[in-house]
Amino acid sequence: MITGVELIGDIDRCDPRENELAVWWLGQHSFVVKAAGQIIYLDPFLSPLAGRRIPPLLEPGQVHHADVICGSHDHADHIDRPAWPTLAAASPRAKFVVPNLLRVNLAGALGLGLDRLIGINDGQTVQVNGVRISAVAAAHERLEPDPATGEHPCLGFVIEMGGWTIYHAGDTCLYEGMLEKLRRWRHDVMFLPINGRDAKRYAAGIIGNLTSQEAADLAGALAPRWVIPAHYEMFTGNTADPREFVARCRAKYPALRTLVCTHGRRLILRK
Repeated sequence: MITGVELIGDIDRCDPRENELAVWWLGQHSFVVKAAGQIIYLDPFLSPLAGRRIPPLLEPGQVHHADVICGSHDHADHIDRPAWPTLAAASPRAKFVVPNLLRVNLAGALGLGLDRLIGINDGQTVQVNGVRISAVAAAHERLEPDPATGEHPCLGFVIEMGGWTIYHAGDTCLYEGMLEKLRRWRHDVMFLPINGRDAKRYAAGIIGNLTSQEAADLAGALAPRWVIPAHYEMFTGNTADPREFVARCRAKYPALRTLVCTHGRRLILRK
């Protein structure tokens, strides 16, 4: 497996052309994307949490170059609380984009200034260090807006950078109105969870996501240039086979381009 020094070096050296997007998968739902000189970390899961099958590919202190770090919801494999203070110190320019409902609590609990955390809610858009980020509510497993504010604790993000539109779904299932929200954009890349859900996992406190079939149908309805499955290999008993997702896409949506990433290996997408 690639070392952290090798991976950080590869991200630093990579210089995508005008029509290119560079992608690195860190495991689970964690991605790094780079275009037009901007580096975005999406749900970076870097702590050696007990039970994880794929060890962290990076140490938080190695991430010196992040422009934006997104955290879709407050689970350890998405907003990695132990890692964030070190990430903030290592990447002093970085802003952290989080559900607004969580912003004040995260700042206090992690010792981060409120100026470092950008809060966002469903339907809102922010400009962060030259990147445009929009929020789409995520149903993990259901929508649970705060009764007092109506704000959502779980989000997906639509990132517009360097001429690319990227949808990182966070952890979500399908819900009424979701497609209509997402049809506002012509998506180039979609990162979708495929680990699914069932009664046994829910009873054990493991909240579910799209199944492979549901993720394929969501991508088929939105027709991105590429779709990349995620969230399927990190924890025993909460996984899926990405080959089933690819097979479903090829059978039902043959024009849809699917890509299965390798941990830490650079992927270059070209328009």
